[in-house]
Amino acid sequence: MWSANKKQDGNDREEKNLACGPRPHNSEPMQRRVLIIRQDRIGDAVLATAIPRELKKRWPACHVGVLVRGYTRPLFEHNPHVDEIIVDDMTPATRDATFWPMVRRLRRSRFTHALMLLPEARYNYMTFCAGIPVRVGHGVILFHALTLARPVLTRKRRKGRHEAEYSMDLARSIGVRTDDVTPEIHLTPEEDARAQARRAAEGTRRRVIGLHTTSGRSAPNWAPENWRRLARRLRASDRVRVVVTDNVVPAELADLEGVEYPNVGADLRGAMVTLQSLDLLVSASTGPMHMAAALKVPTLSLFCPLPACEPALWGPVGNTADFVLPEAEYCRDRCPGDPHVCRLVGSREASPEAVASRILGAGQLSDSS
Repeated sequence: MWSANKKQDGNDREEKNLACGPRPHNSEPMQRRVLIIRQDRIGDAVLATAIPRELKKRWPACHVGVLVRGYTRPLFEHNPHVDEIIVDDMTPATRDATFWPMVRRLRRSRFTHALMLLPEARYNYMTFCAGIPVRVGHGVILFHALTLARPVLTRKRRKGRHEAEYSMDLARSIGVRTDDVTPEIHLTPEEDARAQARRAAEGTRRRVIGLHTTSGRSAPNWAPENWRRLARRLRASDRVRVVVTDNVVPAELADLEGVEYPNVGADLRGAMVTLQSLDLLVSASTGPMHMAAALKVPTLSLFCPLPACEPALWGPVGNTADFVLPEAEYCRDRCPGDPHVCRLVGSREASPEAVASRILGAGQLSDSS
């Protein structure tokens, strides 16, 4: 058992006994082959992109694989620290039928370690059946105990600790030594050239402001009408070009004059190019916010001060980030108590007008942005 809240002990012993897994008959150390499993949303997957880099820093010769869903696969493509991407797009209807084919797929890759970032029985039993010697997951859970997976104990809501730190704890438990949890997304030279061409087309006079108006409803977000009000106020400035970055644009926002919609019908790699071309992304706490951060694009994000949603836990990492939070009395007197349904209706500091003033008048359009 390994605790993330105490100083790590035994790394040298870990290095000798577990780093290489079982040894072949010639007694030469076997290559460390680490599988990172992250089967949930875009933002969570982005926050895991630091792990391959830190594994390679610790063991340059190690083999790093990731097991993800098909729609998050592009986040790891062209990453020089990722050697193998495995996709599991199982559905409830195919869950059982795909289990043993996935076990055989993992066996072929001869992984020595599995980092299960999201506790889920399917991947716990899959990695066990695949014969992966060292399997690590968060918390003391029955299915971990049944398969002798190693639990990593964390106080998940410790004040001021970021979700990316909890993900990195699993890598630390097998010997990674780092404080760097900065995520990264890698564009190809052609993709980067496209993004730079879009940015250069505006010259230095206008700034390109992206608005990502939808989210997975895991955190507070405006209703479409508020995003419409913000877009209109920004568009009135001759210093700004407004871009709506949603892949599927709400009907209330689909007809705004002078606003561009470059991501409609685009894939995730195309969305990355759009984000890279921005001077600022305005959004709720959502996957594209984390993508922008990984691309070092400044962000201004709607957030909730509740402990489960606050910027300290879920804010973007590695970029210039600012936050829009409701005033204290709003949370005291008008908060619905559920961030999934909160629309920040009636908040002064989280109104479209207040956000537009911050963007246009408080340095968000400076040359350094």
